[in-house]
Amino acid sequence: MSNLENALRELRDEHTQAQLRVKKLDEAISVVQGLVGPNGSAPSTNGALGSRTMSAAGRRRIRLAQKARWARVRARHVVSIASKRGKRRISAAGRKRIAAAQKARWAKVRAEQKKAA
Repeated sequence: MSNLENALRELRDEHTQAQLRVKKLDEAISVVQGLVGPNGSAPSTNGALGSRTMSAAGRRRIRLAQKARWARVRARHVVSIASKRGKRRISAAGRKRIAAAQKARWAKVRAEQKKAA
């Protein structure tokens, strides 16, 4: 029984130590959060959060790059549509050949049905 009591005492001691470590970690986290700020950016010298600005030239470069990306997407889309349309065309002569072959098949089926009847 003394082994179980010793084991229980050790587990309780470890539990207490773990709680102290967690408390210290919570305190450290709160200190770091106070330094960093609520949204992850460092506060400015007067304590207010700074805003990020972009120059007009930077915005223009981004705008032109995005327009070029969309132009490439649209160009690929138009090419893919044109190629799909070209695949499905059949000439009038081809259609006539297919129709004649189908008529011949049906004539053969009807002839066999007459024989069987």
